[in-house]
Amino acid sequence: MDNKYITLLQRMIKTSSISGEEDAVCTLLEQWMTAEGIAVRRVKNNLWAECGDGPATVLLNAHIDTVKPSASYTRNPFGGECDGTTIYGLGANDDGGSVIAMLAVFIELHQKSIPGKRIVLTLTAEEENSGHNGIELLLPYIGDIDYAIIGEPTSLKMAVAERGLMVLDAVTHGKAGHAAREEGVNALYVALDDIQTLRNYEFDKVSPFLGKVKMTTTMIEAGTQHNVVPDTCKFVVDIRSNGLYSNHEIFSILKPLLKSTVTPRSTRLNASSSDLQLPIIKRAQDLGIELFGSPTLSNMALLNCPKVKFGPGDSARSHTADEYIHIYEIENAITLYKQLLQ
Repeated sequence: MDNKYITLLQRMIKTSSISGEEDAVCTLLEQWMTAEGIAVRRVKNNLWAECGDGPATVLLNAHIDTVKPSASYTRNPFGGECDGTTIYGLGANDDGGSVIAMLAVFIELHQKSIPGKRIVLTLTAEEENSGHNGIELLLPYIGDIDYAIIGEPTSLKMAVAERGLMVLDAVTHGKAGHAAREEGVNALYVALDDIQTLRNYEFDKVSPFLGKVKMTTTMIEAGTQHNVVPDTCKFVVDIRSNGLYSNHEIFSILKPLLKSTVTPRSTRLNASSSDLQLPIIKRAQDLGIELFGSPTLSNMALLNCPKVKFGPGDSARSHTADEYIHIYEIENAITLYKQLLQ
């Protein structure tokens, strides 16, 4: 791999790009691509470029934003250190490795296109916070997409399915009373009944790659002081769909089962599941690439086209202290991306 790509990844790490604050890193990449002779276009903090003019459009996407660094870092999260084999720093693994690998492949294809294919590279913002100013802004410009490869750290396995996300805010109402007497209606107890209902409920359809729909109550809040029966209880439920139910369907099934008032924060982040007969999946199998279902959310959720998730790095390193990526992982990704696109 050309040293210019290692240097670029180091510069990206040294440029803070917390989700929603990607302006500086977007400008860095825009200027770098322009210097490489790429006609790059920008919409807010999203970049896109294309090469080839075949009838089939292939989208390559990687995100340029990061989470905030944790307090547990022992290295400078914005240091971009390289020891010759490994690059360290915030965003190195998630998602700098995929950005670099896709850029390297695109630049090569820009000079020598693949017959019959139009390749569109998108480097996008606000993936980590599922914001509205990310990849969705570019889709009207790109047109129809035959299939997409979402670059994420998957240990170079191919995710053909991905869990969706829906967060429910629930509110239970009771009646206040003195805790020393048998009076009032304890909203906390009513909420606990609903939480138990959710804990025990199982959806019928089970995905071969993603398993069951997963529901987890993650937050609860009730009461004003120790001797007052709480008349309100709030709790939050994290729901990870499995591709066999839309978020709307899950909500419509659960709502009648609960005494609490439940409101979804959003239903737009649905699960993804690709047809295993998709040519790129068949090509991956021919190359010996392992297929799997991913529990983590990505831009796959925002694309209404056939798609897979595939890239260098390890998802277990994402959002952890002292994040890193090995240079050989990026090199292997470049090789495999080119083989998959043939």
